[in-house]
Formats: sequence, structure tokens, C-alpha cells
Amino acid sequence: MPITIADVAAQARVSKTTVSRVLNGKGEIEASTAARVRKVIEELGYVPSSRAVGLARGRTRVVGMLVPSLTWPWIGQVLQGAVDVLETERYGLLLFTCNRGDESMRQFDAQVSAKSFDGLLVIEPEGTLAYIATLHARGLPVVLIDDRDHQPGQIPSVATTNHNGAADAARHLLALGRHHPLVITGPDRFGCTTQRLAGFASSYAEAGHPITGDRIVTGDFTIGCGFTGVQEAMAAGTTFDAVFAHNDLSATGALQAVLDAGRRVPQDVAVVGFDDIPMAAHTQPPLTTVHQPLREMGEAAARALLAHFEGTPLPDRPTVIPTTFITRGSTAGP
Repeated sequence: MPITIADVAAQARVSKTTVSRVLNGKGEIEASTAARVRKVIEELGYVPSSRAVGLARGRTRVVGMLVPSLTWPWIGQVLQGAVDVLETERYGLLLFTCNRGDESMRQFDAQVSAKSFDGLLVIEPEGTLAYIATLHARGLPVVLIDDRDHQPGQIPSVATTNHNGAADAARHLLALGRHHPLVITGPDRFGCTTQRLAGFASSYAEAGHPITGDRIVTGDFTIGCGFTGVQEAMAAGTTFDAVFAHNDLSATGALQAVLDAGRRVPQDVAVVGFDDIPMAAHTQPPLTTVHQPLREMGEAAARALLAHFEGTPLPDRPTVIPTTFITRGSTAGP
């Protein structure tokens, strides 16, 4: 059975509060009493839990991170960026997912109530934004890593340029003479879908080639939606010389459907994705895409939170890290 603080207190003939004060260097304690307590701690081999010590000091040196699921293909890059910063500053990370829906959120809420971490990084699980805003309003430092273009004013956030990134994709395809793109979007309820469609469509409209409704396919960010979107467009007789998909997974599905139909990429159909997940460089041909600064977003969010712990106010405006455009073989020859 592990040694507890009560065991130390009993053998040293002091209260548990006195033992805690000795451990944390707080309060006025006689030197002889402190020495006796330290001797008992050494004799018994008592090791206080880091959480208990942290709570006693008012700081756990742990940051919580709430994400929808670890199965999302780019979550790991955001997570690694945050971890790199936290570990450098000797902070731990307590990771929460929402794989089990309401049950997961109840477990998370219990950890919030127990003050198990000093602040929170969030990639918003769908439908939790109001709850996260409430936690922040109650005093929990929160930074939202905003992948959906919410940028809610009440929560500090780190975001990227979805509109501009999609506009870059449009300009690239227009420069190649591709005037009839098929667009495979993300779900309509996400702000990033709205921004990516608006940025892409506005650039085509400005160039005199407005995108008609029959060339816009609503997808769900999966390989399957990209594959079936292209198949259905072809079956309907829709003509297109390019595909812009709102993420790399759906772009990968679209690329495969084009090839399966006997058309060449990029000679007959150019394909562009969004995100620049690791697999994008390894499709055949490699995928041209809009690079989201995922790792940099994780780093920036963690730095903002740690700076807040040292007295710097959290930013009252979104921190925006721009996208960059990556050209590969799916739009250009070797």
C-alpha cells in the first residue's frame, strides 16, 4: 500500500496541513518541526503526487487539450506543435477526445471541476462552442485552434486564411487555363467550407468564369465523397477540366475517380486539395494543395496560453497564420 501524507503526519506527530506546508515551502514552521517532517518523509519514502503539489501551489503545470477525435488526419500535426512548446517549458499535456460523445464530455467536465489543468487548448468538438465559451467566461484560460473559421470574439483563437488559400488555388488553376473546375466542398455547416468556396468562386468570377451550381458538389471531407462526387458529375454529363476539393482526403478520392475513368491527371483534369496532410505528397501523382499551418497553429496557441500564465493577457483578436500554396504533380508535369 502506498505511503500517504496522513502516514507522514502521524509518524511526525503533526497535522497533514503542516506536512503540506513543508512540502510546498509555505507558512511559518519551526525549523525543528520542518526537519522532523523531512526526516520522516525520507524514512518512509513518501513521494507526493505532482498533481497534489501543483494544486497546493495554485499551479499544476499541466495544460488540457480538447479535440474531437485522434482519427482526423491532421490532428497529430496540431498536437505535435503544441507539445513541442509545452515540453520545452516543462509543462505536461492532458488530452481529451470526444469519441464517446456526451459521456466523454461528462468526464472532461469532471476534470475541469477538479482543476486538473491550468488552461485549455481546444480544437472544437462539434456543438461544444457555447460550453467552451462559458468555461472561458468563468475564468478558465482557453485558446481555440480554429479549423472551422468560427473566430468567436469571446474566445482567444488561432486561425488561418481559408478564403485566401482557396483564392490561391483558383488563381493557380486559372493560370493553367482551367476554366471549368468541379468543386467538392466540406459540410455546409462549417465556416471553413463557406470561406473556401467563397474565395475560390470569387476568383473565378473576377476572371470571367463564374462557377455554376452543377459544378459544386457538397461533400463531407472523406475520400469517399471525392470519389463519388467525380463519378456522379461524370454520369450527369458535367464537363470539368479541374477539381478543387476542400480537403486532401476528398481530393485523393477525386483523383482516383478521374484516373479510374480513364482520364489523365493533370493533362486532362488538374486536381487541388486543401490541408497538405502527409499523404498528399505520396498520392500518384502527388497532390497540389493549400498548406494549412497546422503545426504552427498548435505552437502559437500553446505559446499564447503559457504567456498568459506569466501575466500577458490573452489576445483579444484572432491570431491568423496564413496558408501557403504547394504545387505538385496533380496540376503540373514533372
